[in-house]
Amino acid sequence: MPADTILQKAFNKARLEHKKVFVIFHASWCGWCRKMDAAMNDPACKPFFDANYIVEHLTILESKDKKHLENPGAENLFKKYAPADSGIPFWLIYDANGTLVADAKMPDGSNAGCPATVNEVTHLIRTLKASSSIDEKTSKIIFERFRKNEPVKQ
Repeated sequence: MPADTILQKAFNKARLEHKKVFVIFHASWCGWCRKMDAAMNDPACKPFFDANYIVEHLTILESKDKKHLENPGAENLFKKYAPADSGIPFWLIYDANGTLVADAKMPDGSNAGCPATVNEVTHLIRTLKASSSIDEKTSKIIFERFRKNEPVKQ
């Protein structure tokens, strides 16, 4: 399905439900994309995301044999907002009218991707505060859950 169709449906639903739209650019082969989904769908985090966002995935950067999974127009949208040479996942948060509210672009210009480091997760929490009425207890829960994604240094 084309990216603009997916987004329009999400904006319509967000208006009805008084939510924001959280768009995640991903691909089937992307391990960090799966970690992002796992963290957002963790029972400790899912109620917050469900209550505040319509979450949509736009598929880009698939391998040749899976190009049919890509959403037409999604890669152009990704290129419009993502830092140069950015990987995935990359995410955008829109209000229900389609105005960009926040994204995965860190203050230094890099992509927070699936937040895992202290700086990345702090950026995520900052964007959630800018786009929802998250409380401190929930912020801490989400912070701790996403921190579990950081690779163990050996």
